Amino acid sequence: MKQKPAFMNFAVDHMTMLFHPNLYKLSYVVFRNIFGTTPDDLLYEKKRKGNDGAKDVSMTYATRVGTWEPKAGDPLNTIFALVQPSEPKDQPSHVRQMLDGHENTAHLQHVALRTPDLIAFHKHMVERGVQFVTPILKDDHENLIQVFSGEWYLPGAKPSGFFFEFLQRDPSDDELATIQKANKQSWFRDETFLGLYDEKEREYQSGNVLSFLPKDVMEALLKYLEGKEVYEITEADLEACDKIMIDMAAKAQKK
Repeated sequence: MKQKPAFMNFAVDHMTMLFHPNLYKLSYVVFRNIFGTTPDDLLYEKKRKGNDGAKDVSMTYATRVGTWEPKAGDPLNTIFALVQPSEPKDQPSHVRQMLDGHENTAHLQHVALRTPDLIAFHKHMVERGVQFVTPILKDDHENLIQVFSGEWYLPGAKPSGFFFEFLQRDPSDDELATIQKANKQSWFRDETFLGLYDEKEREYQSGNVLSFLPKDVMEALLKYLEGKEVYEITEADLEACDKIMIDMAAKAQKK
């Protein structure tokens, strides 16, 4: 086999997501409070000058979500997973619906973020109300554990088709035992992609697509942040937002 040139050995430098202004504002809280980014991780925040004396409008920001020093023999590969609508045209297809519904021929469906401790991070997210399409699953073929979040979209808007996957490679026996104990069902354990595909199909055909955060939590956060640009959100605001998420998640879990 012909060896590829070194200049074709790519790594993901960054990903760009386009958001509605309210979801843009919520994303800053999510990256700070749920993904644990810090002020030092904020690479830039650029503003557009406000019209007629109005305050400047936040235009874009970039944040680092982690740095890795891989173990020997554990390279951080850069991988693309590509999916097409494979159902006959007269049958339902959530992939086709994602594309046609957004008038796109290509769509960023999900970003997979790797963590060294998925169980701890999953607990952190659940405590803040993050919703998941699946429990933590084990993929025997890839020797990894993974979980898939709800989609990022605002209350009252149509589903965006975009969500996150969180994964950990080479889990320990103790971690696997913890997952097995927590999962009351052996839900598509060895067929994680096909199981996820089927679950997304059920969501889209039912019209009930799970969101990343519950509707009431998003509304409470937006109410608190009303009138603020991203660059105006303070550390005290972030602490208040964290309390809102934790308190509302705890209340919901008691029901």
